Amino acid sequence: MADIVQDPRLTDRDLSAHQQTFHGFSKLILFAILHIGLVLGCLALAFLGNAPVIATLLGVGGTLALLAVFAIT
Repeated sequence: MADIVQDPRLTDRDLSAHQQTFHGFSKLILFAILHIGLVLGCLALAFLGNAPVIATLLGVGGTLALLAVFAIT
């Protein structure tokens, strides 16, 4: 990234577009990792913890919360 910033051939618009794309992709990857962790935790709670109703509510609520947080930022 430091080499791109020092490159005189790139305009500010190109650099800004690249940074926006990079941050959007980073948010997508973070969302995917957190959602996979949430789903795995809910599956463990449902099957190993024998609490499927709580796991379902936690999974749906957690997914909605993740969507809300990542939609705002």
